[in-house]
Amino acid sequence: MQPSRDFSRLVEIMAALRDPASGCPWDLEQDFSTIRHYTIEEAYEVADAIERADYAHLCEELGDLLLQPVYHAQMAAERGLFSIEDVIEAITGKLVRRHPHVFGKDKAAHAGGAKSRWETAKADERAQKAAAGGEGAPRLLDGIPRALPALSRADKLARRAARVGFDWPDAKGAAEKLREELAEVETAAGDGKQDRVAEEIGDLLFAAANLARKHGVDPEAALTDANLKFQRRFRHIEDRLQAEGATAETAGFERLEALWNEVRAADRAEVKTGA
Repeated sequence: MQPSRDFSRLVEIMAALRDPASGCPWDLEQDFSTIRHYTIEEAYEVADAIERADYAHLCEELGDLLLQPVYHAQMAAERGLFSIEDVIEAITGKLVRRHPHVFGKDKAAHAGGAKSRWETAKADERAQKAAAGGEGAPRLLDGIPRALPALSRADKLARRAARVGFDWPDAKGAAEKLREELAEVETAAGDGKQDRVAEEIGDLLFAAANLARKHGVDPEAALTDANLKFQRRFRHIEDRLQAEGATAETAGFERLEALWNEVRAADRAEVKTGA
């Protein structure tokens, strides 16, 4: 078995790995539930390579991600459920169906119009599936995967609700809601009710995702950037302490905060000068 640029070779290799007589023992032990975590992990690694603009690594990670649908399809084929060809036919059909402005007579002069047609097609498909399954009218918030990162799911839930007018007219209303939720967190904390504190913090985070949406910001990406910024700043603190012969464990809060404010000020000065 040799490497190849042909997609069918990847399918052949996966089938060989799952061969009951000569396949890999580890691959043979896997099922949909054990592999799904790797599927999610590979998607995150693709996103990470993009964030770092590491395109050589991106090529490798896209290959790892490409393996995942092939793996799932192989396991499905073994059960007589569907094949990788069925997967490809389904996605090509969906792309054609949801782009009537490209493959049909409709026209979309800008990206917003194209996205609107995509969402309309998705809604029609959900309605057709519900009718075919005897489920009645589909619920507005159906079909948003629970496995999504919580902030991303909050954003999608709020966007879906906004389509029917359940939304603030501008960002000001979302900001006021955020302040309201913060006050409720403080009230719950004052009452000493930990379960209510957790609930109110959840509401606070949902409100933050809504505020991000009203400003046209992806909340998941914004938090990812904030995490990276925090990590970078804390490394600066550690470097400064090391130069002083100290450590983060022994420096104390006041010194840590002083160094944190130092790197914050440096970041702001850099932004102002455009460096």
